[in-house]
Amino acid sequence: MSVDGNWNLTMSTPMGERQAKLSLKSSGSSLTGTQSAEGNTGEIQDGTVNGDNVSWKISITSPMPLTLEFSGKVDGDAISGEMGLGMMGSFPFKGTRA
Repeated sequence: MSVDGNWNLTMSTPMGERQAKLSLKSSGSSLTGTQSAEGNTGEIQDGTVNGDNVSWKISITSPMPLTLEFSGKVDGDAISGEMGLGMMGSFPFKGTRA
């Protein structure tokens, strides 16, 4: 199943569950798009797709500056995986196609 399209994500974090909107476009093994949360939108970086497996990074400034590193798997209209928060560890995320 193609990862292309819009997704609604729920991320488990040390500060509770957070919601985000994700828009993805694949071209070969390259993945581009944007991610929005809490009024901020940014371009994803280093996005890759390999079959059903996807990964990308997004830099945020709120609540603190850091780069979130996502790696997950698309299963039909669902996506799930792990979100790395640097020294704070990794936490699960899940989402559904919007």
